[in-house]
Amino acid sequence: MKLLRLISHVTVAGCILCQGSAFTASGRTIQTPRTLAATESTYSDSSTTTTSTEQPVGDILILDHLNINHEEGRHDWLNAFYFDFLGLAVDPRKEENYKSGQKTVWANAGAQQFHLPEGTPNAQVLSGQVVLVYPDLTVLQDRVTPVASKLDGSQFAVVNTNDDALLVTDPWGSSFRLEQGASEQQYRDPRGLQPGALSECLAMRDLTIYTPVTANLDGIARFYQHIFDAPVLSLDAKKCVISVGPKQTLTFETKEGIDEVSHHVDLRQEEEVEGMPSFLSNYGPHISMYVADLPACYRRADELGLPYVNPRFKRRAYNLEQAVDDCMFRCIDIVDPERPQDGVILQLEHEVRSVVKRDGSLYKSCPFDEVPDAVKKSGNQ
Repeated sequence: MKLLRLISHVTVAGCILCQGSAFTASGRTIQTPRTLAATESTYSDSSTTTTSTEQPVGDILILDHLNINHEEGRHDWLNAFYFDFLGLAVDPRKEENYKSGQKTVWANAGAQQFHLPEGTPNAQVLSGQVVLVYPDLTVLQDRVTPVASKLDGSQFAVVNTNDDALLVTDPWGSSFRLEQGASEQQYRDPRGLQPGALSECLAMRDLTIYTPVTANLDGIARFYQHIFDAPVLSLDAKKCVISVGPKQTLTFETKEGIDEVSHHVDLRQEEEVEGMPSFLSNYGPHISMYVADLPACYRRADELGLPYVNPRFKRRAYNLEQAVDDCMFRCIDIVDPERPQDGVILQLEHEVRSVVKRDGSLYKSCPFDEVPDAVKKSGNQ
């Protein structure tokens, strides 16, 4: 029996009703997502400006950051693009690095952020698109010329579309879509924001990851449903859209020229920990997300042999107890839980974080002001 189900949107008195259930290959029932929120309209895909407010949510409560390397020695370009042009806010936890022009900088976009380590030495180019929402794009349009002078010799470019959006290329070739939001109140996350000054950007509304044209998108959808109980908002032959929060999506889209399942990773043989399983270090981009029930997500991933340890980072969870202690685990292989024997569909490193620590208190890096009800209901507190 297929695991995959789409969320059926039926508007009744201003609410969305989610219909349907599904089963894993082992018979585990995937329940209707716990959160059914009021909405202004049904979901529209990541390529168009959306006016919807909230959507069904599973275990993934927020995709909180994208980690992508910038070019070593080019903090001037990083600052000109992320802060001078995009209007993101310097995270105070990395302000010293920002001032010194060295090492990793964090750029805040509402409740989300970018982690921007120095490359060794090259920048990473995301094969996909980042969608950011703003209250007013006019301010950004007025900055194009002065910022372009600071980015002379880079790939920085801005195209004004006819649908209240700007298509932007960063200094190293990654693609951004900047959208005009309906209102600031609509897109600022009421659950909490990243620390420090308020960013002009309201939110990271969508992150799109490109896949090979032959990728099993049904399998990708089943992966997120099985591991994270994440609602599938849209699925066709070319695109799969996953709910990763009340107002945020993670999209997988087929693209010519993306030929390998390993396209988004940069795996290297490095140190080994004696007595522990051996893993290759990944120096490719990674995404980070907070989940309502980390132990449950870990167990489901572990059933398929998916937990991954990246020796590049100090926190290394080799088992469930260590994942609970560290408030995180990683996975890198996306497989179809219905047919894991078919192998890896796509590799993309996920940093899966717990909203709460073992004692039930809020994890220090989580952007939420309080422990969400979804965490309390899961029993992971």
